[in-house]
Order: sequence, then C-alpha cells, then structure tokens
Amino acid sequence: MSIYPPCGRRKIILSDEGKMYGRNELIARYIKLRTGKTRTRKQVGFVTPLHLSPICFLPFLPNHVATKKLSETDSMLQHFSNLWYVLLLCATPCSSSGYESMAGLSMSPGAPPWQGRSIASSKLRMLEFSAFLEQPQDPETFNKHLFVHIGQSNPTFSDPYLEAVDIRQIYDKFPEKKGGLKELFEKGQPDTFFLVKFWADLSANLLEDRGFFYGVSSQYESSENMIITSSTKVCSFGKQVVEKVETEYARFENGRYVFRIHRSPLCEYMINFIHKLKHLPEKYMMNSVLENFTILQVVINRDTLETLLCIAYVFEVSTSEHGAQHHIYRLVKD
Repeated sequence: MSIYPPCGRRKIILSDEGKMYGRNELIARYIKLRTGKTRTRKQVGFVTPLHLSPICFLPFLPNHVATKKLSETDSMLQHFSNLWYVLLLCATPCSSSGYESMAGLSMSPGAPPWQGRSIASSKLRMLEFSAFLEQPQDPETFNKHLFVHIGQSNPTFSDPYLEAVDIRQIYDKFPEKKGGLKELFEKGQPDTFFLVKFWADLSANLLEDRGFFYGVSSQYESSENMIITSSTKVCSFGKQVVEKVETEYARFENGRYVFRIHRSPLCEYMINFIHKLKHLPEKYMMNSVLENFTILQVVINRDTLETLLCIAYVFEVSTSEHGAQHHIYRLVKD
C-alpha cells in the first residue's frame, strides 16, 4: 500500500511489461509475487481502505479466515453492507482475466477472428497506423523514422481476446463536452472502442530538420462500400487543442473495401510538441508531459454518422532498443 499510493478510479497505472494495472491489481500482483497466494483485485479493493495491520494477515490465511480476522479487528467493516461481506466471504481465489477478456463483447457466430482480438468492429478493421518522420538522405531517398506504429497481423481463433479496461478510468483525459468520449460510448456499439498505449520512439535527430516531412498514415478495410470520415483530436489535460478531419473513399481490392489515408501531413502543433519534448533533458520529464497528453481518433460512416471505430491513445517514451512499441486494449464499462 505504501509502494502504490491511492490514485482513484481515474488513474491508470502502466507497468514496464506493457500491461495495464489499477492500484488494487498491482497490490494483488505484489501479494502473489511475495507469498504465492492469489487474491483478486476486488478482494484487495475491499480491504485497502482499512488499517494496514489487518491486510498483513490476508496473504497468509485462507479466504474465510482472513475475512473473519478482518471483521474482528476493525470496526470499519460495519460500514459495509452484509451483502458485500457475504460476497467476500464466498469469494474463491481465481484469475479475473477470463472474465475481463470477454467483458462487453457480444460476438455473433460468424464473427471473423480479428474481431475482439485487434482494433476492429463488426464493420471496420484497422490494418495499419503510423506517425513518422522522413529525413532526406539524397534527392531520391529518404530515411523513415517511426514515432509510433501499429501494424496488425491476422489473428486466429486460438489467439486470446484483448484485455479490457474500464472506460471510466480515462474519461477525464478526453473532452467531456458534446461529442466527447463519454457520450460516444453511451450512444455507440461496445465493440468499436479501444485504448492504445504507445511507447513512442523519440530517438530521431531533429537538430537539422530542413526538408523533413512529418506525416501520418493509416489503412482500414471493410466488407461494406462506404465513405469514412476520420476525426483526430489532440488533447491536453482533457481539453481539445486541435482537430484534424479527413474523408476517404473505398477501393475494392481482393474481395474487400480498403481505405488508405496515406502520408497525411502532421499539423504544426504536433511538430512543435515533438520538438519541445526532444528538448527536455530526461525521459521522466518527457513522460510527465505525456501523462496529460492524449489523442482521440473517431472514424465514422460519413453518410449514416455511425461510429465505426473510436480509439483513445495514451503515450510514454520508449526506452527499448527496438524502437516504438504499443499495447491494445478494449474499452468497456465494467
């Protein structure tokens, strides 16, 4: 409890493993590593408001004994209803990953394997997304540096579903006004909402950027012939600072409709933002800035205004020698 201070419902803690944990999950993970005992995040959540001394018994005792000990040693349990007490008493140690992997999903029998396993709804699938810098080497060749990149493979039915994250944890990181993330989720289909954590590669040399091209490319596919509109909102401290809207028409290729937004110029705000980040002397300073920097991308059917994909992006600086990395989650209301 000392290592992981209270952070509320809104805070998201991301580990170096590329996994996402809330505070209770981190404490449960710590108990598992130190004692070999399994405790679920809900069991931990029940006792973390209590005094530290009762929780010390929890990793070493069976569930029913630990619950009895807590009820005898701390009067604060009286503030909880009998229902919650019975739920904790009857709880058995088990992994919650199986439940969370399916949370909010309602798959039809004929759903393709990538649905629920990649950034894909029932009507649109993202194939690729990248933000990059092209540095001229000579008049005919360029060196391409990827700041962030998603190149989705073809999942199979044997692959696990994406992990789920409660969307309410990130509401405050995005605009709350009309058309914001909360309203979109309440009106949209559950299978269209995703969270991507990027570890951005900022190792490019920007000292001499004359002639450099900053761009974004993305590619999608669908079984339907339609016109899509992609809105990309850059947000700082939960407030929108700039928005870019692009429209793309379908091309029929190999039995599917493909949408390509190729080499779209990065806006001046983002170019300046990258330069300012690069001038910070330490990565932890960069991450402190990025903690309050997010991007919300919404792809809709231009004619019907139906939300096809909604992707929330959060960022850290990559420390890996392999460059840009990412992890994809589904957004649900747990």
